[in-house]
Amino acid sequence: MARFFRDSTSSSRSSSDLAAGADASASAATTAASSRTPPLPSPFPDLGVPLSAAELRATAYEVLVAASRATGAKPLTYIPQSAASAASAAAPAPSLSSSINRSLASSAAASSSKVKKALGLRRSSASSSSKRRGARRPATVAELVRVQLGVTEQADARIRRALLRIAAGQLGKHAESLVLPLEFLQQFKASDFLDPHEYEAWQLRYLKLLEAGLLFHPVVPLKKSDISALRLRQVIHGAYDKPVETEKNSKLLVELCSAARALAGRSLIETFDEFHWADGFPLNLHIYQMLIEACFDSEDGAVVDEIDEVVEMLMKTWPILGINQMFHNLCFAWALFNHFVMSGQADIELLSGAGIQLTEVVKDAKTTKDPDYCDVLISTINSIMGWTEKRLLAYHETFSASNIDSMQGIVSIGVSTAKILAEDISHEYHRKRKQETDVVVHSKIETYIRSSLRTAFAQKMEEADSKRSSRHPVPVLSILAKAIGDLATKEKTVYSPILKKWHPLATSVAVATLHSCFGNEIKQFIAGLTDLTPDAAQVLKAADKLEKDLVNIAVEDSVNIDDDGKLFIREMLPYEAENVMANLVKAWVKERVDRLKGWIDKILQHETWNPKANGENFAPSSMKMMQIIDDTLQAFFQFPLTMHSTLHSDLATGLDRNIQYYVSKSKAGCGTY
Repeated sequence: MARFFRDSTSSSRSSSDLAAGADASASAATTAASSRTPPLPSPFPDLGVPLSAAELRATAYEVLVAASRATGAKPLTYIPQSAASAASAAAPAPSLSSSINRSLASSAAASSSKVKKALGLRRSSASSSSKRRGARRPATVAELVRVQLGVTEQADARIRRALLRIAAGQLGKHAESLVLPLEFLQQFKASDFLDPHEYEAWQLRYLKLLEAGLLFHPVVPLKKSDISALRLRQVIHGAYDKPVETEKNSKLLVELCSAARALAGRSLIETFDEFHWADGFPLNLHIYQMLIEACFDSEDGAVVDEIDEVVEMLMKTWPILGINQMFHNLCFAWALFNHFVMSGQADIELLSGAGIQLTEVVKDAKTTKDPDYCDVLISTINSIMGWTEKRLLAYHETFSASNIDSMQGIVSIGVSTAKILAEDISHEYHRKRKQETDVVVHSKIETYIRSSLRTAFAQKMEEADSKRSSRHPVPVLSILAKAIGDLATKEKTVYSPILKKWHPLATSVAVATLHSCFGNEIKQFIAGLTDLTPDAAQVLKAADKLEKDLVNIAVEDSVNIDDDGKLFIREMLPYEAENVMANLVKAWVKERVDRLKGWIDKILQHETWNPKANGENFAPSSMKMMQIIDDTLQAFFQFPLTMHSTLHSDLATGLDRNIQYYVSKSKAGCGTY
């Protein structure tokens, strides 16, 4: 997320600390972000306090710098750009951790990243986006993190100066024993800022952080009668209206510090000299998610090559934020998936990495009973699953030849999230047999297949209707049957090979769904038939061919499967197209034969045999009857039927019977000589 949240710095003074004096790398990151796909909404609950992404990002960086102090009193010393080359060659200062002080040159020369290797990610050819942009590459991992988080050099220098002042008065204290917003409020002066509005925005941010961390989301639930909470709320709301005087004797500041420390000092367990202002849920997760963004290149969103060192830095914030390995795994999985989405689904490596990281989340979900973790897990998994299912429930629209490679990864994510929600969160994993676990997976895949194919079928219907024209009046259902046959073939060759990894009868599910969809249409068509026209015969023949093709595909798909394969074949209730055609043809034959007999009776009643009037020596009715018989035979053979040999005998018998009837009636009317 981080840089990719779009905040209006021109209309919000609270984000002016990052907008003012931004260096070239931060500007380039913003430009790159604007051209990328927007991020997904955060899966974490709303804070209830109007803290912008820029404010959370600034806070995250302050926590990181403060937490990166060594056991001594000195905070991490900033290495300016002018001294970058010398710093990379010099030995690290005793007060700095080796990972923070390590130069990017030495990192690049080190062995490949363990994190990248575990996630199946390749090493980048260019380790930093700034190198590709032609800008100076950060000299240290610490500077890389600053650039990745979009923090300006001016803001960074200001933070470190304040930490030097804090360290001077808090010798030997760890960062988790400080209420950082209070400390910064006391250390920052208006003279530290070029713009007074920027100074006010920084003060306002600290007040909002105290309100969020101590009143809205405290690590220990508040009681309504808590005097310190009531007093802090009054002080903060009063401070919102006017700048806080940072003089030591300021009454407002004294009251603020007293009430805030009283609340921050509360803990669920006995702790020694430890304050809790940022480790309440979900404030800590919002802050940590900003820090996770340092793991990703600010230009293309790829995982940086220095990921191992960056994560080592982030781990230093865990005591302050109340983060552990499980929360880190979950946040990192979300970040990987989110950056895949922001890449326009182009970076398949990020998707694969997210899937691998989710396996760690699955392990955590099986072992923990932490209610906070479970709540966050459910929210995060639902967000991921919501995105994947939106695409998988209509995968024919989502995936084509250009991006089919991403389908397997997205299906894997969708199945994994479904299993987590169905099994691991309910802590029923160990009680579920493998067969029951397979049912969850199979059910999810079947849902994807049936939903997507029903959508695709509806689209094919619209296309078939649009293809019919007055110049080519082919029946719509005939066109549709051909289109569905092609769709079934594509399903078998393109999509089913991917889906079979999770459902061995994916093809059978697909053709059974298509069979049902077309079956609904053909049944309505048959219900409206009164006679067999050439168009009706063409539709029925197309339906019969489609059904046979679909059944053959299902039979081939289930040839090596036990009884489960027959389940989907049994689902394909026959269209009975051949029987319908046979019955209609029989009715048509009977109607034509009966009509001819009625005509014979009528014509012979009015016809008089007169040899003198008929020079050809035959009655006109005989010619007319033969013409009717010829027309009947031609109409019969125009039907595109496969059962001519059977039904032709019925027609021939009826016609022969009428001819004999005509002859006998004619002879009877001629009299005797």
